[in-house]
Amino acid sequence: MYEDKTLVCKECGQEFVFTAGEQEFYAERGFQNEPQRCKACRDARKAAARGPREYFTAVCAACGGEAKVPFAPKSDRPVYCSECFAKMRGEG
Repeated sequence: MYEDKTLVCKECGQEFVFTAGEQEFYAERGFQNEPQRCKACRDARKAAARGPREYFTAVCAACGGEAKVPFAPKSDRPVYCSECFAKMRGEG
């Protein structure tokens, strides 16, 4: 029913693809306007609106290295560095 469309980002001027799946997602939620910005520009706007993120330092429960996390670690829950977390999830 839907076909991929190539749109132009109003922020950076680059072309991006509005996929058939994204179009279906928009239709299911009743969105009537197509996206005006590419994913990178949308993400940048969200990050700018949110402000700088505070990071906390913890010790990785797997390797003992330093882990920087965007939440205050609790002593009753293990914290993992990015590499160990990715390995645990099967991404590494």
